[in-house]
Amino acid sequence: MTRGSDAARTRTGIERTPDGRRLVVARVVDAPASAAWDVLTDTRTWTEWGPSVSAVRGPDRIGPGATGEVRITGVGAWVPFEVTEYDEGAMRWTWAVARVPATGHRVDVLGDRRCRVAFEVPLLAAAYAPVCRRALRAIARLAERRA
Repeated sequence: MTRGSDAARTRTGIERTPDGRRLVVARVVDAPASAAWDVLTDTRTWTEWGPSVSAVRGPDRIGPGATGEVRITGVGAWVPFEVTEYDEGAMRWTWAVARVPATGHRVDVLGDRRCRVAFEVPLLAAAYAPVCRRALRAIARLAERRA
């Protein structure tokens, strides 16, 4: 179970990432990094934690160069996605949605049973931060259940 308040566990700030300066929305999760990474890379869970994703067509698990389609919640349109960077060792992946560079996803190890899950949001898409905060709460629940 998640302990502590959302405000204490979730932080938003600008960081330098491999893709340049990004707004990073991150949350501490009481689960091993491997459990959080599993949630982020398993496309079957995306509809459980991604408020903007209502369905996914593609591989069950993403990897380098993975492609597929996501259905946008509320719109119903299917849009293509492509994993543009994938580093399992660093536990980080990025994607483009409809050929537009989108969020980066990463997991930072904090210990054996704690990690930090982060979304790297392009600065021009900063308004997406509340959606990321909501997603992080769901990811925490899913990862903690898997732990």
